[in-house]
Amino acid sequence: MNNLFVYLEIEDGNVAEVSLELLTKGRSLANQLGCKLEAIAASATTDGVDRQVFPYGVDVLHIFKDERLSPYSTLPHTSIMVELFKKEKPEICLLGATIIGRDLGPRVSSALGSGLTADCTSLEIGDHEIKKTGQVYKNLLYQIRPAFGGNIVAAIINPDHRPQMATVREGVMKKEVIDPYYKGEVNEYDVNDYVKDEDFIINIIDRHIEKSKVNIKNSPIIISGGYGVGSKENFDLLFQLADVLGADVGASRAAVDAGFVDHDRQIGQTGVTVRPKVYIACGISGQIQHIAGMQDSSIIISINNDPDAPINAISDYVITGEVERVIPKMIKYYKSNTK
Repeated sequence: MNNLFVYLEIEDGNVAEVSLELLTKGRSLANQLGCKLEAIAASATTDGVDRQVFPYGVDVLHIFKDERLSPYSTLPHTSIMVELFKKEKPEICLLGATIIGRDLGPRVSSALGSGLTADCTSLEIGDHEIKKTGQVYKNLLYQIRPAFGGNIVAAIINPDHRPQMATVREGVMKKEVIDPYYKGEVNEYDVNDYVKDEDFIINIIDRHIEKSKVNIKNSPIIISGGYGVGSKENFDLLFQLADVLGADVGASRAAVDAGFVDHDRQIGQTGVTVRPKVYIACGISGQIQHIAGMQDSSIIISINNDPDAPINAISDYVITGEVERVIPKMIKYYKSNTK
């Protein structure tokens, strides 16, 4: 009762990275609240899920195993969570801001009459006082995300309804094993007690998933370009430098919208979140949406002709100059030092 729950996304018996990231954050939040961390696994294949999630500090694993639960479909998974939450009355529920989480979260929230904040970039526990009445709410979940087109960072709270629900994008939270020998409790359920037959009205006959051709999320070095790069041709310079450094190329939303590169390279609030060892920002002004996706990089290098660009404030090194002049010099230098 009043614990913190994480919905696990499972594909072929493997728990998704975003779910493991949420377990890490959930464990930290649960420690602050003095409550248990619980996880929900609903899938055709749940064998070994316990071994995957217990090292992240899961106290209770709720398992719903049924062939009809995979691939994911909306109605049965919604029924499982709604009925389980009516029984368990969680304080907080976290889901990944994925196709599944964005479908499932609002349905569960609506059915329970609670609230949900989408695409959070940070989660914190704190108190809140209503100034007019002096009423103080203790240990609320502060759901933090960019708002109004990224012009502000909003802290959203849900003081009166439970569970407090939030979705979080993959890569925003850091995945970390708490204890490889951590052991929790396993509760197995009969799916028929939670799901009506009519919830399985949709039968998925066949499914094709196209894997992304670009995977910059795990790259140790990323060279990212913004609208300030100027053109698709100038972006080729970034790819040349990436070849020399063994790096990957990313982009801001403005560069993607301008057609300089494809969307699968977009970094930021509406793209992917990255944590490389080195992040080279080329012609990027540094809007909140972009910074949210790369601010945890170990070393940030900014190349910009504007010395007052916001990106410079979070950069470890700043090179003031035109991208099309600086990048060729870097390519020439690194090539001469790799011979």
